[in-house]
Amino acid sequence: MINDVKKQTDFDQILATRHDNGADFWTTPDGRLGIEKPISTLTALMIISELDVPRDHEALQGAAELVLGAIRDDGRVRIAPKGAIYPCHTAHAVTGLCRNGYASHPRVQAALDYLLSDRYEDGGWRCNKFIYGYGPETDKSNPGVTLLALDAFRLAGFHAGSDKISDLDRSVETLLDHWTVKTPVGPCHYGIGSLFMQVEYPFLRYNLFYYVSVLSFYEKARKDNRFIEALAALQQKLDDQGRMIVERPNRKLSKLAICQKGRPSAAATARYLEIIRNMEIDQT
Repeated sequence: MINDVKKQTDFDQILATRHDNGADFWTTPDGRLGIEKPISTLTALMIISELDVPRDHEALQGAAELVLGAIRDDGRVRIAPKGAIYPCHTAHAVTGLCRNGYASHPRVQAALDYLLSDRYEDGGWRCNKFIYGYGPETDKSNPGVTLLALDAFRLAGFHAGSDKISDLDRSVETLLDHWTVKTPVGPCHYGIGSLFMQVEYPFLRYNLFYYVSVLSFYEKARKDNRFIEALAALQQKLDDQGRMIVERPNRKLSKLAICQKGRPSAAATARYLEIIRNMEIDQT
């Protein structure tokens, strides 16, 4: 049972779409986990994690079991019966699972190990899918995928006290560098522009709020001026009571109470306060 009435109402709305893709748990009859009509199994897990849904809820367990079953023995995640397997699929899947308490599951650990071993030369993650063609900017990792992966790693505890933290510092650096470069980079052309700077919530896509939130868990970022600049930009989005205002909710989620456009969100504010607590770690 969810204690917050608004979050329960939001969860009821998400549950109402669980069969819309043709099968249960937001998937299709042939088992595709990434079909967003209106939302996918992968996206459902990401949203559910923001609604304080008990881990033993049957819908959460059902969706999680589907994603766990999609993790191959080599750690990659196949989100559809056919087609290529990309790092973004694996990063998205393990982030959703880690957000819902499955970080210690052996299959999730296998996927995390795979991600660590399959990074691009600059330390981030990169999908070899060149929908915008080839150019100098595509010879970099994909910032959006890298952000997802770093979110999963911090949820799994790799961000602190781990012998793998130095490796992740290289991944953090690619995102900090993008704050300076700002231009679209990677094969999928992730950029930092006007849309990036608008607060989005829940955390689903590459944007300022998600960027600052994830990087705040990494000491390397917290001590970097580029991150301090990004945090200052985010703080300008607060109202006079210190509440986070959602500027650009996903249109499919616009009716959810936690992300009403132009209004303060208690759930988003809680995420902001989490960032502030992370900043205080280095002051103790």
